[in-house]
Amino acid sequence: MFAIPPPPRYPTNASLVATTLETANTLTVREGPEYTFQAGEGIYVLRDDLQLATPPPHPSEAPIINPNPLSTTSVPPTSGVKLSLVSLNPKQIKPDLYKTPTATSSLLRWKTLGLTNTKEAREAKEAKEAREAKEARELKELEKESRVSIETSSDTSNPAGSANGSNRSTNVKAFGEGNAALSPVISRDALKRRKPKNNIIKSNSSFVSRVIPHENLAKKLTERDQGGLFAFVNINRAFQWLDLSTSSKADPMTKILFTKAHMICHDVNPLSKHPTHIDMVMGSSASDIIWYEPMSQKYARINKNGMINNSAVSKIKWIPGSENHFLAAHMDGTLVVYDKEKEDAPFVSEELVDEAISIEDEDQSTLVITKSVNSANQKTNPVACWKISKQSITDFAFSPDSKHLAVVGDDGYLRIIDYLQERLTDVYPSYYGGFTCVCWSPDGKYVLTGGQDDLVTIWSLAERQIIARCFGHDSWVTAVAFDPWRCDETTYRFGSVGDDCKLLLWDFNVGMLHRPKGATTRTRGSISTQTVSLLRQRTESSGLVNRLRSDSNRTGTQSIAPEVVDESQFLNHTVESRARTAQLPPVMSKKIDDHPLSGLAFEQDSIITTCHEGHLRTWNRPREGVNSSQVNLAEKPK
Repeated sequence: MFAIPPPPRYPTNASLVATTLETANTLTVREGPEYTFQAGEGIYVLRDDLQLATPPPHPSEAPIINPNPLSTTSVPPTSGVKLSLVSLNPKQIKPDLYKTPTATSSLLRWKTLGLTNTKEAREAKEAKEAREAKEARELKELEKESRVSIETSSDTSNPAGSANGSNRSTNVKAFGEGNAALSPVISRDALKRRKPKNNIIKSNSSFVSRVIPHENLAKKLTERDQGGLFAFVNINRAFQWLDLSTSSKADPMTKILFTKAHMICHDVNPLSKHPTHIDMVMGSSASDIIWYEPMSQKYARINKNGMINNSAVSKIKWIPGSENHFLAAHMDGTLVVYDKEKEDAPFVSEELVDEAISIEDEDQSTLVITKSVNSANQKTNPVACWKISKQSITDFAFSPDSKHLAVVGDDGYLRIIDYLQERLTDVYPSYYGGFTCVCWSPDGKYVLTGGQDDLVTIWSLAERQIIARCFGHDSWVTAVAFDPWRCDETTYRFGSVGDDCKLLLWDFNVGMLHRPKGATTRTRGSISTQTVSLLRQRTESSGLVNRLRSDSNRTGTQSIAPEVVDESQFLNHTVESRARTAQLPPVMSKKIDDHPLSGLAFEQDSIITTCHEGHLRTWNRPREGVNSSQVNLAEKPK
């Protein structure tokens, strides 16, 4: 009788030597028509192709090969290579609050990291800390008096705002403002608390496998272009810090290898960035969150071993205007607000005293607040916790005015949340399948989503309805982004990438959209008759929808009558048919890679794309004043 042989044992130590060797990134310059694409403004040309080295599996992750051909091997969840870009241009920093460090002071700062312990270095460190403490006090006083948020855009030359920053209006309250338990405590060592405590290079943590800093890191930071661009990228269990402004961009500033965990998402805090300081948070497949400061090589683990939530982190972003708070989306459908400086504690859902603190319906469109930001218990993480779905959250984005949060997930819903009031306002369904990505227009009027239906969809926040469906992809859409340098009050440019290896560019103008004959006419900026009817039905079926929250800024505590329509109330929208929805074709479609694409970013001089296999490609924008027919002639010698 035939018997299946037992699976092989783990490899011996001798066989692990070859598999644990680290490979280096490679930078390639490619030429040819296949590495260009043309839009209305001209020809985009591939500047360079940076291939990130894929790290080998950790020895403890050596797989057991199962001879059963029908077996599946569980692997950590991943989302391909993601980008976090940051520019430390001194021009963006207010001169009254921060002073650009000279090369000498920057070098002295790096000497304090352990390269030397001289009296001169200690004095320089003490002087620097005293100066930064004074600057921090001035910053707090300025914010208290003027209530005006510091500009968080990654480039002040951006004519329409930045997708990485936020354009907060002066009358918008900060997240958690009004809760005395979240008020920052000002003390002499307040500045020191802003940095993690543990040295990642000397760490003996089992979570961090290896850290490889550049041998001339201090020199590279001192001599680098201060207006250049830093990039933080992930590939499998490796996380890299790159300087894209140098010719040696293939050499990482620092490379971190983790054990039994993949970094899925990460984000840079634009509020606290400084030529000598960067706050970075990373979410992992093991549910752990890393707060990392690359300049000092310090780090801290948050949600360690899943103490608060034990599911993987699919998306992480700093809350606009906050120096300490960031929002993490876990794959169990939960949004959790963390404080980078607070300790973790086992989390138990708080009792929901106020009925209006949750909204539930038969379509599983929920917002259940298991801990409110207004809670008096703020000694430990989490700061707030919201359960919105029973399936994984795939992406979320903050609106430019820092009032709303757009959240998408595998359940196929786009949710618009007033996160300052912790209130769900709108739920939009996909055409079919789940949503995979979301972003806001620079002016905050429109929301883009991409999904498993191979569509990019445009939604209007003011009209609270779908505007257009964009056809052109042949597979799932993985990333969408607006091009802020080609947007104005009436015309918008955005791009999308997908598993079909394609980059698509779109031009969107409300006036030029063709309204199908079957579509009903309605006044722009108001709620349609169909939506009013839907709201009335929901009002009659659920008293929770019209119940005001106890911390609402409205006067009175009585419920609103069903016939009174308030656009701030919760609306669950229905799927619009194709016959009633405008369609938008792309202005450019190009297969730019041999592997599924995973990331897209627009910069002033280029477009950057990433793929699942580690390619980071930079595409030069067309030159000003040169059209597509003149490009080749201009490059030929006379």
